[in-house]
Amino acid sequence: MTAGVVTGEAVRLDVRLAHWPSRLLAKLIDTAIQYVALFLLILTLGRIATGSDPALATAVGLSIVVVVFVGYNVALETLWRGRTVGKAALGIRVVRDDGGPVRFRHALVRGIMWPLEGWGPALVASIISKRGKRFGDMLAGTIVVQERIPGGTSMPTQMPPPLAWWATTLDLSRFGDDIALACRQFLARQHELNPASRDAMGGQLVAAVMACTTPPPPPGTPGWAYLSAVLAERRRREEMRMHGGAAYGGAPAAYGAAPGAFGTASAAFGAVAPAPAVGVAPSTAPPSTPPAHGAAPVFGGAPSSGATYGAPMPASPAPSPESAPSPPPPQPPGPFTPPK
Repeated sequence: MTAGVVTGEAVRLDVRLAHWPSRLLAKLIDTAIQYVALFLLILTLGRIATGSDPALATAVGLSIVVVVFVGYNVALETLWRGRTVGKAALGIRVVRDDGGPVRFRHALVRGIMWPLEGWGPALVASIISKRGKRFGDMLAGTIVVQERIPGGTSMPTQMPPPLAWWATTLDLSRFGDDIALACRQFLARQHELNPASRDAMGGQLVAAVMACTTPPPPPGTPGWAYLSAVLAERRRREEMRMHGGAAYGGAPAAYGAAPGAFGTASAAFGAVAPAPAVGVAPSTAPPSTPPAHGAAPVFGGAPSSGATYGAPMPASPAPSPESAPSPPPPQPPGPFTPPK
């Protein structure tokens, strides 16, 4: 079961919710650890309080219970980014409703509410809630998500290596949830469509994405690669923010593409002329492979076909002979040139 998490930047991130059996088993593991800790603390501190003032013995016993059954969850979920021993064993963890890591206040509300809820009400609330929330989650504004995904589930959209550096410059503030979902579903099912329907739908999606994102892709970018790059970059940014910016690095190298590696994927994108580097005037030399119909390079079709998605990109105006710039320096091999 998945759910859409709306982040602080109003971006929807699909996460896999933890099922109640996993949460129940994780809680049983944590409870077993808590009872062992309670027994050891009573065995040691209880002897110290024995024979002293009865009020002191009661205070010590109550403090031990609070530390074990409340402090255990609060301390681990705060320091371990939403995990306890049981949650880590089951591959689940607590996050905020917007997908960010929980803080002390969230863990404290959840920890205090658990003894008040009890096993029965918490289990019933988790089963009834569409997002698997118990009462403590409702008050704290948290959900429990599955981190380890079982095998056989669909893989997220992958970043085409030649577009990794360009994707880091994207402005996705106007890239809404509806268009993202439509692109994701189209890319997953494009091979099931006939070429005419695929090209028509792909062209519409490419035009819609170009209308709400900047900058435009490099000339000659296939339509499927453009949509994949936008979706992959959007997910990378949200996952990096969700994990505090440390787990995914934040550098384009996380995609496996370095500035010198753009030539390795040329075959997958077809032979196209290199795009001018940022800040460098276009060369007047003819391209090695002229674009179709004499226009700018066209968005190519699916990886296994030669169909096209949508209309060609607008061509840049040709420089006049009087103001023709000098030829630019040699560019790295490959279909696209990374920004300087």
